[in-house]
Amino acid sequence: MDQSVRVRCTCPRCRLRGIMGPVVLITIGVLFLIQQFSHDYLTFVRLSPIILIVIGAVKILRAVAPSDGHISTATPTPAAPGAAQPNGQ
Repeated sequence: MDQSVRVRCTCPRCRLRGIMGPVVLITIGVLFLIQQFSHDYLTFVRLSPIILIVIGAVKILRAVAPSDGHISTATPTPAAPGAAQPNGQ
């Protein structure tokens, strides 16, 4: 198999793998926005545990997501001894 061709898995578990960073950044942005509109009561320090809640929620979603149709990235097994080589050797 050519190394330049990369097969990406599209199962729900693998699709959720790369969502942690963007979700945390969006959460931090929303918390700063809430702080700007609420003046003194809702400060970022008071709202910061929400970041941990969001991280936990994403981890739970990843853990319970089905892996139906998962494509393993394991290397293929070598050919049996005596089998014909693909390049004719």
